[in-house]
Amino acid sequence: MAKITQLTVSAESKPGVLARVCNALAGAGVNIVAVSAGDSAGRGKIRLVVSDMARARQALGAAKIRTGEEPAVMVTMDDRPGALADAASRLAAAKINIKCAYATTASGRAQVVIVVANPDKAERALA
Repeated sequence: MAKITQLTVSAESKPGVLARVCNALAGAGVNIVAVSAGDSAGRGKIRLVVSDMARARQALGAAKIRTGEEPAVMVTMDDRPGALADAASRLAAAKINIKCAYATTASGRAQVVIVVANPDKAERALA
């Protein structure tokens, strides 16, 4: 498990927004490690974990894309029924609210980004 910082981009939900963000990062040689994009009431929120935060900030700023940051933890777990339930239950028992979570799986393992207000406390709860 690692404490991380994710970038957030809030923008109008319309064609080309995600492409613009990804192209800015690609042009700066920044790899996207994890991404979640959703919308609500015509507004989109893109959450990104990137390989180089400083270069990502610079590239997105140069493209006039405003960003925010949120603390999170990236947890590696088995890809099996109940694995995420176990982690979420531990966080609930420690009274840690999960603001959002997104994941990917490959080769029997899962990588889960869990956005929380206090990543230190989350790290202890999941240890």
